[in-house]
Amino acid sequence: MVKETSDENTLAGVSDETTMQVNGQYVKDFSFENPNSPQSLQPKNDPSIEVNIDVNAKKLLDDVYEVALTISVTGTDGADPLFVIELIYAGVFTFSNMTDDKLQPSLLIDCPRLLFPFARSIIANVTSDGGFPPLMLQPVNFAQLFMNSQKE
Repeated sequence: MVKETSDENTLAGVSDETTMQVNGQYVKDFSFENPNSPQSLQPKNDPSIEVNIDVNAKKLLDDVYEVALTISVTGTDGADPLFVIELIYAGVFTFSNMTDDKLQPSLLIDCPRLLFPFARSIIANVTSDGGFPPLMLQPVNFAQLFMNSQKE
């Protein structure tokens, strides 16, 4: 990536470069339910898995935002629930020199793209620890989700 700066800005220590910094990431809320165990550990049919994903961003300070990735997963065997997972995995991000037209896509595309692999790992581990095969969520196209939300 090439960054163009004038000699005047470079000498003064001022940069027009847009940056995003990850200040931290964490489990904000988490729940795993295995309501019908131990019978649920031997399903009679192929389980049905429903996954819902949502992204929210909240301004904390000037240029500092919390982005929360909410993932809900329900596994069922016919009408019987096998497991229910609710995870809110969040991160705090600082943006520098970000224009308003680029901020929202960064918050709702780039930030969840960085958070998703960690949330995916948590879900795979908890399903395995709950007695089921690890649930490996498929990658999510956050850009497409963002474009769909803009149409609505």
